Amino acid sequence: MSELTVSKNIVASVHYTGTLPESGEVFDTSEGRDPLTFIIGHGQMIPGFEEEIQGAKIGEKRTFTLTPDKAYGEREDAALMKIPRSEFATLEEENKLELGMTLVASMEHGPAPFTITELTDDEVTADFNHKLAGESLTFAVEIVELRDADEEELSHGHVHGPNGHHH
Repeated sequence: MSELTVSKNIVASVHYTGTLPESGEVFDTSEGRDPLTFIIGHGQMIPGFEEEIQGAKIGEKRTFTLTPDKAYGEREDAALMKIPRSEFATLEEENKLELGMTLVASMEHGPAPFTITELTDDEVTADFNHKLAGESLTFAVEIVELRDADEEELSHGHVHGPNGHHH
């Protein structure tokens, strides 16, 4: 049997640490947790992440930096929305709105996280850009395990847990 490498329809388990290249600040890591497991080629990861680990073998380590277009995209002004402050009335009572707070809006397509970037007496400016939009990201990745996805996983487009159940 040939040695598996990262390629389409392979289930990869990886340990990773993501840092911001300029400051070295860690924004996400799997250290101390279970590895991240996903099927290659099914859009579960940011585009550049899968590209950069193509062809890697188990035990291989790779470090790479992704430009925003291969990560979470550029910041878009269209993702800024002004929302009447009255829509936050229940929240205002429980807990004052603050700049930089992250809240989640219920949208037709599901939950959409946003950050408050401006507050006036009447309006809240909500920024729906991903908090890492516009950033270059550096990832140090170690391939922990590779296996072929089974038929059911392929038809669903995601990995099932050890017992074949959804997480």
